[in-house]
Amino acid sequence: MQHRTVFEVMTHNVITATPATPFKEIARLFADHDVTAVPVVDEDRRPLGVVSEADLLRATADLPDLEGRGAGVRPPAPEERGPTGAETAGGLMSTPALVARPNWNIVETARTMHREGVKRLPVIDESGRLVGIVSRSDLLRPFLRGDSAIRDEIEHDVLAGILRYTPDMVHVTVEDGVVTLRGRVDGRADIPVLVRLCRSVDGVVALHESIDYAYDNLSLDVEPPR
Repeated sequence: MQHRTVFEVMTHNVITATPATPFKEIARLFADHDVTAVPVVDEDRRPLGVVSEADLLRATADLPDLEGRGAGVRPPAPEERGPTGAETAGGLMSTPALVARPNWNIVETARTMHREGVKRLPVIDESGRLVGIVSRSDLLRPFLRGDSAIRDEIEHDVLAGILRYTPDMVHVTVEDGVVTLRGRVDGRADIPVLVRLCRSVDGVVALHESIDYAYDNLSLDVEPPR
């Protein structure tokens, strides 16, 4: 049992820009391909940065109106501020290019996005070349898994495969991604392990359990029955 990888959910055919791509061409790429950001790559397709709609908007936020008055919006923070009058992707892009690897699982990728405050990550191979891009919406795809697929993975991979439980020990139901476990296991210490493994199955939204146990092996003075 393992989480889906970035390779399985990423977009493989990536729309890109070069450092010399003009502002208007970037805007046209967004409109023509229904994307909100593109990686900026060098001649070897190695990511240099990412230019997004937010980068384009920041570049125009301080432009005066027809009477010469400022836009009256919050000045960008130093880390948000690109070169004045940037006209190309090289001047507009956010750098450095935070990247992911195809073999990353979706959990560590989601954590990276959350920690770094980004909505997408270019994906690179071993040589550093761009092979895809993964977005927040891509990471949500496992939650589209059907209830039967989730139940089968829990029953076959977790209960039978990892924990070696017999079919009569734990009963599994899944409804809209919410898993319910009912049954009886040998030791009380087995329950948190069971819950953790089932909760980590891709597509599980929440988990409820009503599991009984034969003996309390969480207490140091209690020995399992012989």
